[in-house]
Formats: sequence, structure tokens, C-alpha cells
Amino acid sequence: MVDPELRIGVVGATGAVGRVTLEYLVDRGYTNIRTFASWRSAGGQLGEFGVEEATAHSLGAGDLDVCFFSIGTQASRELVPIASAAGAVCIDKSAAFRLEEGVPLVVPEVNGERALEHSGVIANPNCCTIPLTMVLAPLHDAAGLRSVRVATYQSVSGAGSEAIEDLRAEEPDDHLLRMDWEFDGVEYDEEVKLREETRKILELPELPVSATCVRVPVVVGHAEAVWIETKEQLTPSDAERVLSEAPGLQLEKLPAHGHAIGLDDVLVGRVRSDPAVENGLVLFLVCDNLRKGAALNAIQIAELLVGAAVPTHFGHRA
Repeated sequence: MVDPELRIGVVGATGAVGRVTLEYLVDRGYTNIRTFASWRSAGGQLGEFGVEEATAHSLGAGDLDVCFFSIGTQASRELVPIASAAGAVCIDKSAAFRLEEGVPLVVPEVNGERALEHSGVIANPNCCTIPLTMVLAPLHDAAGLRSVRVATYQSVSGAGSEAIEDLRAEEPDDHLLRMDWEFDGVEYDEEVKLREETRKILELPELPVSATCVRVPVVVGHAEAVWIETKEQLTPSDAERVLSEAPGLQLEKLPAHGHAIGLDDVLVGRVRSDPAVENGLVLFLVCDNLRKGAALNAIQIAELLVGAAVPTHFGHRA
């Protein structure tokens, strides 16, 4: 649903996710768009759009209705509250606000109604949490979740444009598994995010979730192997039926990184029984992390608000 009067800001527009966000907005027919980036990119062009420097002054002027942020966590903590206080709904892709009480963490196909509870800031989940919860939610509705284990195989585009260029500059024999997240001696913070965000979105705060995350030498596409134990028995064929009816999912026999590139849907397949536990299922999913894993999910959140007949001002509900 396009609102031609909607005044949109894309912050971090020159980055990997920001560029895809801008492409989506243009393709969907939005025209009243401004792009922002760091001082290094300010003054440049992104197609027809001039790039402004993202500052407290430029984002706090009160002339934006919705602002998509695809910047670092610290920068989001500084700039999002300013843009929100000036009247914009801020949809933030960083980890800055995801687990903050009172800030909705939203996957539209799973808990879209939570977006309407915002107070100016809505968090866009981690690029692996989004497809994972899209698969878990319908299975939970069908049979209840007892535990979840997941191993992720994440492309380098999740680490930004520089990581993509570094990979392309390497010789194939030099490609390595990369873990570029913060490490506390036990877990990477990516693993913590995946567990805690999944619990928040599904509203299952005690759900046992165990995650192992790695980067792989792939430019685009996050893959996840998922082991699920349900409370009630669910056969693989029943699980496939449930997943085939869930929004945003597409069943594929052998999903692979490359199959997901350029797709809006999450691909899921290899659904089979797990004999290691009672009522166990195993499946494999793949998602374009720049699209549904990031940019598209954020735009869908904004369009939920546009379609909700929000009174008076887009950013502040009565």
C-alpha cells in the first residue's frame, strides 16, 4: 500500500541493506524519499537521490514520517531517539533496541499486530531470527514448541559492504569460515541475539533455544539447519502442510544459498523426523538476508502502519 504523501528517510542508504531498502521503496512507487549516510558519503548520489549526512540536525528537523535505519548499533542509539522525538516512526535494523522493553520486535507474518503498539521506535530483528521465527511460529501453533536448536551459515553481506569486497578480493583457496561477532568466551553475541529475539517474537520467554552461528564464504543468502522438538507429534508430511500454508514461506526440496538470492520468500525444505528426541523434526531454510532478512521486513512493518488507518500523524498514534 503506497501513501504518496509519506515522507521517508533511509539512513545508511549507501550500505548493503540501505541500497536494497531504497530499491524496494522505488519499485513500490514511493517518491518522497531522502537518503542519509555518514559524512564520507554525504554529497554523493544514489541514482536520482542526493545523499545527506546523517546528523542530529538533519534527522531531528521534524520533516520525516518514517525513517529506516541500517547503521551500526552505537549510531542508532544516538540518532534514532532524535528522529523519533521529531515525529518519525523509526524502524531500526541494528541490535540497539530489539530487546528493550516497550519496543516492538516485529516480523509481520508472525506478530505484525505488535507494530501498532510502538511509541516511535520499532525494531527489525536479526537477519537469521526473521526466517527462523517465520518457520517456528506455524509449527508452534500446530503442535507447540518444546525446544529449538539451530546452526546458521551466514553470508558475508550480513557484515556489510566492506566484507563483500574483502571476500571478492580473496583467492578461493583463502576463503575461511568467519566469526566476526563479539565473543564472551562461551557464546558469540549473534547466538545470544538469535535466542533472545526468537523468544521475544514468539512470546515464549522460557523456550530453550541453542544456537551456533558461523559466517561462510557466500556473498548473499543465510542458511539455517533447525532441530525442533514439539509438544505434540507432528509428522514431516504434516509439518510440510503447515509450512506450505504459512505466509512468506516456500517449500523446496533442497534449498540452497543461491536459490534464495533475489527472492522475497523464505525457502524451507529437507523436513524430516529427528530420532534423537521425542516428537523431533529437522529442517533446512534459506533466506536472502538483504531482502526478507532485512530491508523487506522493515518496509512491511511500515506498510502495516500505513494500512492501519493511523489517526492524525503517522509517527504518533492517538
